[in-house]
Amino acid sequence: MTLLVLDLRVPAMEAVHNERDLWQALTALSPRLVMYMMSFTTLGIFWVGQQTQLNHLERSNRNLSWIHVGFLFFVTITPFSTALLASFTSYRIALIVYWLNILGLGFALYASWGYATRAQLVKDDIGPEVPAAVCRRIVIAQALYAFGALLCVVSAHWSIAFIVVVQLYYAVAPRLPVPWRESEQG
Repeated sequence: MTLLVLDLRVPAMEAVHNERDLWQALTALSPRLVMYMMSFTTLGIFWVGQQTQLNHLERSNRNLSWIHVGFLFFVTITPFSTALLASFTSYRIALIVYWLNILGLGFALYASWGYATRAQLVKDDIGPEVPAAVCRRIVIAQALYAFGALLCVVSAHWSIAFIVVVQLYYAVAPRLPVPWRESEQG
């Protein structure tokens, strides 16, 4: 995630002669800063999703590890799709490339959870509603991201704004209910 910041560059000293020049240079950097924050949030959401899945696992195996390597592939190309979108915020193709990156992340999480449940790698003490809830959360998020990407037909900026709203929701949304913890407390 920290590699995303490498696309943010300090304004060239030769171009800055006073406070106003620096302010203008920082203002010109704002699209890249917004994309950085958007991508950092995206990766944070997917990281939390992956950690939630990992917390439900009793064990792992080689196949699941390879699925997670695929997930990491999509993590590693995020700086590229972010830089592309930051450079071409008005271009639909840049937005579609960014969305495809998000789709890959979501697909990998969905695939890892599906495989883990089919291969019976999950803990025995999770309730029967948890696997379906995890899948539903991923599918709904991906559908919202897809709708956001489709908004680029109207405006790339509206599309980006919608994706940011989806990310903010998932960043602050409550966790999945955990009935066995509630019963332990009560």
